[in-house]
Amino acid sequence: MASASENNTEAAITLALETINIQKQAIVFANTRLSAEKTAEEMAKKIKQSDQENLAELEYEVLHALSTSTKQCKRLAFCIKKGIAFHHAGLAPAQRSLIEDSFRKGDIKVICCTPTLAYGLDLPAFRVVIRDLKRFTYRGMQYIPVLEYLQMSGRAGRPKYDNYGESIAIANTEKIRDEIRKTYIKGKPETIYSKLAAEPVLRTYILSLIASEFVGTKDQLFNFFSKTFWAHHYQDMWQLQKIIDKMMDLLEEWEFIKTDKKDFMSADEDYKINTTKLGKRVAELYIDPLTANFFITCLRNASSKKPEDFSYFQMISNTLELRPLLRVKRKDVDFVESVLLRHEDALLEDTDVYESEYNDEYSTFMASIKTALFFKDWVNEKDEEFLLEKFDIKPGEIASKLERGNWLLYTATELSKLLGFKGLITDLINLRLRLKYGAKGELLPLLKFKNIGRVRARKLFNNTIKDVSGVKKADFMKLSQLLGNNTAVNIKKQVGQDFTKLKVKKGRRKGQMSLKKYS
Repeated sequence: MASASENNTEAAITLALETINIQKQAIVFANTRLSAEKTAEEMAKKIKQSDQENLAELEYEVLHALSTSTKQCKRLAFCIKKGIAFHHAGLAPAQRSLIEDSFRKGDIKVICCTPTLAYGLDLPAFRVVIRDLKRFTYRGMQYIPVLEYLQMSGRAGRPKYDNYGESIAIANTEKIRDEIRKTYIKGKPETIYSKLAAEPVLRTYILSLIASEFVGTKDQLFNFFSKTFWAHHYQDMWQLQKIIDKMMDLLEEWEFIKTDKKDFMSADEDYKINTTKLGKRVAELYIDPLTANFFITCLRNASSKKPEDFSYFQMISNTLELRPLLRVKRKDVDFVESVLLRHEDALLEDTDVYESEYNDEYSTFMASIKTALFFKDWVNEKDEEFLLEKFDIKPGEIASKLERGNWLLYTATELSKLLGFKGLITDLINLRLRLKYGAKGELLPLLKFKNIGRVRARKLFNNTIKDVSGVKKADFMKLSQLLGNNTAVNIKKQVGQDFTKLKVKKGRRKGQMSLKKYS
């Protein structure tokens, strides 16, 4: 007997194939990445080979979007050649863009995706099929919010493409059908809350307002927030002022702002507020002041010891900005704990705060260790397939983590400059470059060349060409064999040697050419 999930999948596939038959396009929403991939794959198996020539080119592009084709790339390529695709945050950005563009052109007929596609994209979907209206949470399987349902349904029948559209939610029993009708068709959307209610957002905005000199006194700051949606929703202005006062005290404690507040002032008295030089830079970097203070503490510790690459990677991993971190599964615990034991002395933060292994802070700390390991493997030239197998991290997540990691390392570099930690700056700059290219430090001199990534740089290094001087001295024929003629010409040009003119000598057969250098 088929499960409810299997029945939903079959129903979604039937509806999507029916959409193709009427010469329209569809989006199928699933509650997990794995479900989206499986639904797309099962759908593709039911379609005869497509005769669209442009799909072959698209198949090749998604398959080779990464330096190494992962299992996920191959699975996506199989679906693409049938005119079907899956789409979620785990795909590489280039793959997501290819899928979206091809759907707009009409080459891709169906996208199976997670709800991330419901936000901010205008696509020509006549029909939206919502395969799952429940999602797993810490309280078990729960119905998704009404607002999320409306966002997904809103992808159907966009004015630019169709006169009307269809949104179909799948129910495999009458009870579920009635529940869907009551909750989503006739139900009211949830109340919208201001993001200022979140402390990281609030302290970031308070510091930015002061740094930009938009406000210069306590009263001006309170007056600004009293006119926000947050205040309108909160209503209790006295309590709101207490929250802002708490944030102000923290910013002053961290030496990001200074005030002329005097002891024993009444709560109604006004006072001036300014940012310090450090606080102004933190505001310009647009980072959570809590993270900035954490970095400053870690960098001060680093200045008195010899940090490893892992030290910095764990530092940036244990921040709100890098979440969600790589989860430590039950099977990972022993491995991650053994790594912690080996590297504990190199960590830059005070680990005594994580006293109990049964609280959320300890769990997050262990996740930061695993995430730091991912970064370490990446800069040691492990490819996407290796990282997928070891950490269960998809190419899209890798790209996102690397982008945020680069920003956080840049922030740490700027703070080091301001604090005078000259000994750390070079290490941080080099680590950023290694993170960008996914390469060991020995390849950095070669990575300065245009069109040379870590794969080509490794080829050169392993063939004793290790820097600019090595490229200058290298035989052109050898370079051409390693990199291809065009790339060899290109890097020789970058060191001031021109090999673009190739001369045919007398007595040689047609096509046989001298590689004589012309400078």
